[in-house]
Amino acid sequence: MDAITVAESSNCESTSTNSPLATATAATSSSPPATPSRYESQKRRDWNTFGQYLKNHRPPLSLARCSGAHVLEFLRYLDQFGKTKVHTQICPFFGHPNPPAPCPCPLRQAWGSLDALIGRLRAAYEEHGGKPEANPFGARAVRLYLREVRESQAKARGISYEKKKRKRPPQPEAVPVPPSGAT
Repeated sequence: MDAITVAESSNCESTSTNSPLATATAATSSSPPATPSRYESQKRRDWNTFGQYLKNHRPPLSLARCSGAHVLEFLRYLDQFGKTKVHTQICPFFGHPNPPAPCPCPLRQAWGSLDALIGRLRAAYEEHGGKPEANPFGARAVRLYLREVRESQAKARGISYEKKKRKRPPQPEAVPVPPSGAT
């Protein structure tokens, strides 16, 4: 996801240090803040990248006017930075998990990467004051697009994604109880 790291130096830095909790914590402790987790760092970079995308959009978009359609446009934009070969239906290697030779099929973002990205952006949206019911990253169109990408990439590789059945915990075996009164 090279595009995600590009916007790290953008002007859309997170304002989490301006939150009341962060201000109170900073005022009461003199130690430096803890290093953010890998997930938090990725989420911040992704959020900044999306903010940069909105800023560069023609015409520029505010987050309040952003919809699921804009999120889809962003995901399609990210495909140009993908590293996953997705065979087209006319490719002789369509449906082969390990093609024996190179082909001209496009590189795209892997479904798992897009799914994780959307999850991080959904969380970041709400952390930045967005209402869950208005979250463009949770829009039905985005969910349908991710499902379509997953299915098309699975077909292109010849791998079927079966919905995993939840394993039930093993039931304890009943221990026979001898009848009472037997002596």
